Amino acid sequence: MDDAVVVLEGSAIAYAGPAADAPSVPDAEVVTADTVMPGMWDCHVHVAGLVRLSLEDVFRVPAPLRAARATADIDRALRAGFTSVRDAGGMGVALGRAVAEGSIPGPHVYSANALLSPTGGHADLHDIPLDWFHDIAARDGMLRVCDGIAGCMTAVREQLRVGADIIKVCASGGVLTERDHPIHQQFTDDELRAIVEVAGMAERTVMAHCHGKPGMMAAIEAGVGTIEHGTYLDDEVCDAMRERGTILVPTRMIVTELTAAGQGELTPAMWSKLLETNERHRDAVALAHERGVTIALGTDVAMSRPELPAAWGNHARELPLLVDAGMTPLEALAAATANAPATLGPRAPQSGQLVEGFDADVITVTGDPSSDVTVLTDAANITGVWKLGDAVR
Repeated sequence: MDDAVVVLEGSAIAYAGPAADAPSVPDAEVVTADTVMPGMWDCHVHVAGLVRLSLEDVFRVPAPLRAARATADIDRALRAGFTSVRDAGGMGVALGRAVAEGSIPGPHVYSANALLSPTGGHADLHDIPLDWFHDIAARDGMLRVCDGIAGCMTAVREQLRVGADIIKVCASGGVLTERDHPIHQQFTDDELRAIVEVAGMAERTVMAHCHGKPGMMAAIEAGVGTIEHGTYLDDEVCDAMRERGTILVPTRMIVTELTAAGQGELTPAMWSKLLETNERHRDAVALAHERGVTIALGTDVAMSRPELPAAWGNHARELPLLVDAGMTPLEALAAATANAPATLGPRAPQSGQLVEGFDADVITVTGDPSSDVTVLTDAANITGVWKLGDAVR
């Protein structure tokens, strides 16, 4: 809309619409910009403070060092126009508390705390003796294996105990682990239902890491809120997601950037899985969009150095990848704004839209991202960031 005005009052949006109808606000600070839009969401990040793509570094690198890196990471996200992030496994519970109390700058952080995986699954470290893994996992909460209905229920309750906003499960194998296959379902149907049930009792939704169709169908049937990645989805999966209202968070950025970076430190098994994923992933996202599945933006960023692939601060690189998969620029922007809060299920805030009464999470931009989303990939074009009405840039 040309010649529009957005009025912020306290922590909420008081008006958004034509300038001619805007209320008079004496002594208001006036900011003029090419574009005003809601603060963006990245619905799949890892607040982990890593500089190598190695899950073992979660335990090898001292937690204070990783936390220091992650503190800079989340501030970098905020300055790039991302006012909310959904931590799919990491230190987000603790750092989110620090942000909320005003100790450090950052976006709203909604965290799963630990990734839940069955023994031998995607969040297990396969070359570490299992008793060692259980011991170190108890000391650092990012990875957690659980088996059987009772064990899975306990693991969910542990995440709720520390204040997790969502629950993250590995419903299929993954790419950046050694022996699990991305297509294979990991948790049983009964285990998935138990996880969703316990989470639902506390009004938490479940995000399901899933590449393969068997795990996706089981997770959707169990009632998860989101499918993360979705590499091997097909028409049947898309129809089930649309019917159940399950959201896809595709994370194109990590797939494309890791592939472009080359094998590097990835093992031959990981590299082979990544190449196969890359061949299918764009078409999977295109199919989901074509079939009417709701899509929310997520990147899977974890790296603390901006020059690394899938690094914090570069979140908006996901937008042109969504456009490349068939979305219009406005649809890609909706994935980063209006669609995103629903990934929190019952705990979704009033956010992601310029609507009266919604949270005053707002950014100003040089250029017009509704016609060219790439303007958002340069943080220099983010000229202002307001979080709950407070100017943070």
